[in-house]
Amino acid sequence: MSVAKRDLEDNRKVTTHRLIEMKQRGEKISMLTAYDYSMAQLIDQAGMDVILVGDSASNVMAGNVTTLPITLDQMIYHGKSVMKAVKRALVVVDLPFGTYQGNSKEALASAIRVMKETHADCIKLEGGSEIRESIERILCAGIPVMGHLGLTPQSINKFGTYTVRAREEAEAKKLIADAHLLEEIGCFAIVLEKIPAALAAQVASELTIPIIGIGAGGGVDGQVLVMHDMLGINQGFSPRFLRRYANLAEDITRAVQTYIEDVKTQDFPNEKEQY
Repeated sequence: MSVAKRDLEDNRKVTTHRLIEMKQRGEKISMLTAYDYSMAQLIDQAGMDVILVGDSASNVMAGNVTTLPITLDQMIYHGKSVMKAVKRALVVVDLPFGTYQGNSKEALASAIRVMKETHADCIKLEGGSEIRESIERILCAGIPVMGHLGLTPQSINKFGTYTVRAREEAEAKKLIADAHLLEEIGCFAIVLEKIPAALAAQVASELTIPIIGIGAGGGVDGQVLVMHDMLGINQGFSPRFLRRYANLAEDITRAVQTYIEDVKTQDFPNEKEQY
């Protein structure tokens, strides 16, 4: 493929079908979270394949200990902000806790609100067979769904800890069965979070839809990280799977301290910075 043709293809809008094509040809899928216009614009312009408007906004944007407190209205706000910036990446919005676990009608209503009010490309739900009815109803409405198995943060009170999931045979077998189920009922991709690398690779090899990992090793079809973690903004979070590509916490602190000093010493503004 010529450079010009590749560049043209890279500028095309990423779709759910394109992600499946990427898996088929062995091209890894890149995915990051974003919650606001400015960061989403930068991530999209950098060439990100998928942007997740994650309920992790509850942690990194609102300072909550878990993802549970964030509301549907808040997720829609973040989704709207991101969608205004993105031109190329596929945008996925998390349905927050309590908006789809109860019954399938409520799940569909939540999904429809997200799609109509944010103009996002698709949604993501956590869970397997226990939310099958909700996923099927949403899919029947023509809304693409990304699944999420393994460590599902919305279930933290059930798990009790953020430790690696599916180490035991019974849980691993259920995860494999749930992954096959999600593919069978029509999910276009699945996130596997914090599970053994060998198990994640097995799931990726058995399924035809893309498997995106976070703490699930390199044998899957793509990787996702929380933007604040990989950019070094969130200094208090250092799991084994995280690689930091910058240290913005130090850079931002240093810049702010320099600004304070310049204001105090009347170095800012100088003559060139006045009208």
